[in-house]
Amino acid sequence: MAEVIALANQKGGVAKTTSTVNLGAALRELGYRVLAVDMDPQGNLTMSQGIDVEGLENSMYDVLVNRLPIDEVIHTSEIDVAAAAIDLAGAEMALSAMIGRERALQRALGAVKDRYDFILIDTPPSLGLLTINAFTAAQGVIVPVQCEYLSLRGLLQLERTLEMIRENLSPHVHIKGILPTMFDARTSHGRESIEVLRDNFGSLVFDTVIRKTIKFAEAPVIGASLLKYQPSGRGAQSYRALAR
Repeated sequence: MAEVIALANQKGGVAKTTSTVNLGAALRELGYRVLAVDMDPQGNLTMSQGIDVEGLENSMYDVLVNRLPIDEVIHTSEIDVAAAAIDLAGAEMALSAMIGRERALQRALGAVKDRYDFILIDTPPSLGLLTINAFTAAQGVIVPVQCEYLSLRGLLQLERTLEMIRENLSPHVHIKGILPTMFDARTSHGRESIEVLRDNFGSLVFDTVIRKTIKFAEAPVIGASLLKYQPSGRGAQSYRALAR
């Protein structure tokens, strides 16, 4: 059965999607079967694997709200992707009136968990119902955190949300690790942020640090991970280290 991991941070622009795609590609490179689930209405994960979001017949909205089998929205690229489009923005309102609304994703993944080793869930930059669905479905959460002060403050709010999930929905979900991203070694602010993270969260902070590079923005343009776009580059090597 797959290990289900959500990548989450209520702050946007911290490399959640980048980390989901590249960690997934690195795990796939190691021989694991990987499914990435796009739970962000922006559909950036879907687009970053070269899938045309405008041409989707069905998306994760149909899976969550209309109980369409998740197989119907899985596309195969470097990794398998359960695709999302802008219609997912209406899912929170549609789900709000449904019984068991927090377990819609968990229920959908049950049909495919035995086909994968890892299921990675990319979440929107909020702690709303879509993210709560991801937390309820997952055993663990990886928190990408941009190496700057304002990004660090949101970690406590995220941990409070997880505590609420553990009390009411899924007692075993926990933070697997905190992933420092967009690190710029040339600035003292970046170095200090890493120190603050390690001082406050200790061994929860991964040894792997993802450095800032323009290649992260370039790779999705051709619908590829960094491991395919620049396989020997520093970014690709970092995500391989994270996967190991």
